Amino acid sequence: MYQAGLVLEGGGMKGVYSSGVLDFFLDKGLEFSSCYGVSAGACSLCSFLSKQRGRAYHVNVDYLDDKNYCSVYSLLKTGDLFGAEMCYHRIPDELNLYDYDTFNRYPGTFYSVVTNIETGLAEYIPIKDMKKDIEVVRASASLPLVANIISWNGRKYLDGGISDAIPIRRSIEDGNQKNVVILTKEAGYRRKPTKVAGLVKMKYRKYPKLYELMKNRYLTYNATLDYLEEQEKEGRAFVLRPQLPSGVGRIEKDRGKLQKLYETGYADAEKNYDRLMEYLKGETKC
Repeated sequence: MYQAGLVLEGGGMKGVYSSGVLDFFLDKGLEFSSCYGVSAGACSLCSFLSKQRGRAYHVNVDYLDDKNYCSVYSLLKTGDLFGAEMCYHRIPDELNLYDYDTFNRYPGTFYSVVTNIETGLAEYIPIKDMKKDIEVVRASASLPLVANIISWNGRKYLDGGISDAIPIRRSIEDGNQKNVVILTKEAGYRRKPTKVAGLVKMKYRKYPKLYELMKNRYLTYNATLDYLEEQEKEGRAFVLRPQLPSGVGRIEKDRGKLQKLYETGYADAEKNYDRLMEYLKGETKC
């Protein structure tokens, strides 16, 4: 296990890129002492840390036609575009069994990044027991307007990407001098102002800090990209990301596009493997 941070951003279905990278890591037996997952990134890390190769990809693509998985039907019926019962209970406990025991033996720390909608701050909650803490993973992936607010230990949460889409600063603050960062947006991408800030302001009028976060999200995200570029130059970050636009939407139903993006992630990790090993050289491996 390398004493280094592994940082994954979200991106909805674009997260199949990260699944491809992580499956290559599993094939090479790579492990990291600290893992930080945001939204879809947190979901991908679940299967990586249970060492179930291919599982994250199949969870994304095998249920696209099931209205209980991701659909307007689910949104209208439950308040969640991605059905919570399907995604966080039926799939791991019945349809594509999750290896809870292997995850619980992971000796490092997995942080699921969530946004406290009352304080407007990111929180980094360690997932110690996947079955008990699965609601925190769900909270990290709960997008405003298309998901219910998640209550956990008396606090109210939504998608971690609102407040800290790429938690590289937190990983460095935690003492990780080397970090492997997996992005789902292509090289050169910059976020633009959201078009739904007004809807957020109306729906979440009790939570004004959430509106401010959404309104300024593009500024925060782009500033983080600039910071990440600096850390990459200084040797504190090794970044993997698509080099070209994938054509995959946040809510994607085209299996062909998803498979291609997954394969791109795997191929990118394979192509950069030697550089990655050189980068991680000198870090404690235990």
